[in-house]
Amino acid sequence: MTTADGHAAVAAHSAPGTDAVHAVGAGGHDAAASAGMPQLDFSTFGNQIFWLLVALALIYLILSRVAIPRIGRILGDRQGLMTADLAAAEDFKRKARDAESAYDKALADARAEANKIVASQKAEIDADLKAAMARADAEISARSVESERRIGEIRESAVTDARTVAQDVAAELVRAFGATPDAAAIDAAVDARLKGAVQ
Repeated sequence: MTTADGHAAVAAHSAPGTDAVHAVGAGGHDAAASAGMPQLDFSTFGNQIFWLLVALALIYLILSRVAIPRIGRILGDRQGLMTADLAAAEDFKRKARDAESAYDKALADARAEANKIVASQKAEIDADLKAAMARADAEISARSVESERRIGEIRESAVTDARTVAQDVAAELVRAFGATPDAAAIDAAVDARLKGAVQ
């Protein structure tokens, strides 16, 4: 066997084996591709990377143009509502403090006015009471003077009546004893007797 024949034989022998190896490799690769994950197929990595970049770009565009502005508007609206609510709460708190201050001032003014009215009424009552007491004292004094005057009149009248009765009785006694009554002597005796009785 020559060298060319040997090479031909080796090539002849090796060709079927090589085809068999290639056939087995292709079959194994097809089996791995069909049995495993397609993402692990190295032959499609370029396409996968391309579509991954396209998907990321689309997601970025959707998020930057639609989702993120909406989220920003919602957050801004909520922040505005929270700020408005806090401002309203502060306003209500300020109004409540103002109302409380106004109530305290009105209460203090009412108490001061009530004390002033009570003091005024007390002063008027005291003045009326003093005036009534003064009128009562004046009336009592007037009545006392009137009573003393009437007592004096009654006393004088009683003395006069007593003198008259005593003079009449003395004159009758003198007549009873058979004498003539002396009016001047009887008057002097009666006056002396009455004067001693009055003293």
